[in-house]
Amino acid sequence: MKTLYNIYSQYLKKEYGEKVYKLPINLPITCPNRDGTLGSQGCYFCSEKGAGFEALPSTQSVATQLRSNMKYIGKRYGAKQFIAYFQNYTNTYMAYEVFNAYIQSACIENIVEIDIATRPDCISREHLEILKNIRDTYDVEIVIELGLQTTNDDTLKQINRGHDVMSYINATQLIHEYGFKVCTHLIMNLPWDEDDEVIQMALLMNQLEVEMVKLHALYIAKETVFEDMYNQGLFKMNTMENYIERVVSFLTYLNPNCAVQRLVSRAPKEDTVFCNWNTSWWIIKESIEKKC
Repeated sequence: MKTLYNIYSQYLKKEYGEKVYKLPINLPITCPNRDGTLGSQGCYFCSEKGAGFEALPSTQSVATQLRSNMKYIGKRYGAKQFIAYFQNYTNTYMAYEVFNAYIQSACIENIVEIDIATRPDCISREHLEILKNIRDTYDVEIVIELGLQTTNDDTLKQINRGHDVMSYINATQLIHEYGFKVCTHLIMNLPWDEDDEVIQMALLMNQLEVEMVKLHALYIAKETVFEDMYNQGLFKMNTMENYIERVVSFLTYLNPNCAVQRLVSRAPKEDTVFCNWNTSWWIIKESIEKKC
């Protein structure tokens, strides 16, 4: 069956010649939007756990986390090649020498790629020079995952993101200057975005020749500003049907060469007050694909 989008698993198989699995890494770090540099409340949707719900404890070394996950995933799926994914919080927000040490420690057997999640305002030439040296030394691919969330500056203010769209544009162009690929995270159903905002998102991805995107459905994590706002009725969640339509619209305008890592996000039920309309993420994914 032909689909409207470039499926990430197929993209990886084409890149590496076989199935490749992503292994999350959790570091004992924070974010400039939490430690007082930009603010202390964080992005209003982000919980104290960040995004790493499935990650191992940050007290474990990078190599230990990777080998533990590698053993489990390798045995379950017969995988032989893996991506080391620095997932939680802002993984470039640290001293350069510390950053260098963490990334180098992920260059172990069977790791073919390193993905680093960060903010657009927390990536610099110094980081990219370090990554260039690691790429050349260890022969691993590098992907930078940038949290943009929306192309609407007003909405970015509403969610207390702490940066604007231009910061993202500048970061993407700088990353591409070094020959690294970019994966952009986008939330498809932020309450302050109109339906056609997703078209603007797709067009910006095309303009910047972004290689990958990861799409999220907004969930309301416990003990966040969004939980308070949601409980007070300060905003309403879009319907699941509207979310599906927005994703289909986005995919329709997105360059077909751009790989889509995810169509909908997920989070543990015990950590949220609202997540995916009490519907399995798999059902939502299939509903999107049926319309593609």
